[in-house]
Amino acid sequence: MIVIDSHRHKGLRHKLVKELERKGIKNQSILNAFRDIPRHFFLDVAFADWAYKDVAFPIDADQTISQPYTVAIQTMLLEIQPGDKVLEIGTGSGFQACVLSYLGCKVYTIERQKTLFDKTELLLKKLGFGRIRTLFGDGFQGAPRFAPYDKIIVTAGASELPRKLFDQLKVGGYMVIPYGTGDVQKMLRLTKGENNTVKKEDFGDFKFVPFLKGVNI
Repeated sequence: MIVIDSHRHKGLRHKLVKELERKGIKNQSILNAFRDIPRHFFLDVAFADWAYKDVAFPIDADQTISQPYTVAIQTMLLEIQPGDKVLEIGTGSGFQACVLSYLGCKVYTIERQKTLFDKTELLLKKLGFGRIRTLFGDGFQGAPRFAPYDKIIVTAGASELPRKLFDQLKVGGYMVIPYGTGDVQKMLRLTKGENNTVKKEDFGDFKFVPFLKGVNI
């Protein structure tokens, strides 16, 4: 069931955008996405108000909808240009994919949890984001049939850097990925150079659910 988008919800979105601005998010296109996309549609009705708190929140299959600030930071680091082909690893609730689509990307998104994939695929169509290409599969393998990508975003904490994903980037493309072996990961931006060289940039500590191999049917 999808709840209505009331004036109250719009007011909560406005407050969330102001909070993101206070935390340093200045990109107006990203802020507009948070202002315009009804984030409470991505949570069960009983927890709708949690959509507008700047925290991560549990969803199906032991996954989470990422903290709004984290979504904004990862999106900002991608330096999206309209028309970019973007691969997202970890569809989850679908909110991040919708933000990317709102910014004018051609989005391909992979989910390894079948129950979550089925639910989110249906939701995206109901919300008018049916142009997002949803894929069920192992995120470590990426989606080579649609490669190369301008940008790749990983929305789970990786204990190893996935080479197969990096190989699917265009030269000059970015991969934004939380990386680390502990409970907290470093947010990295990897830039692909000529001859598969890698430039690494570190943007601080974040916490994600683990990036797992395989699929869960």
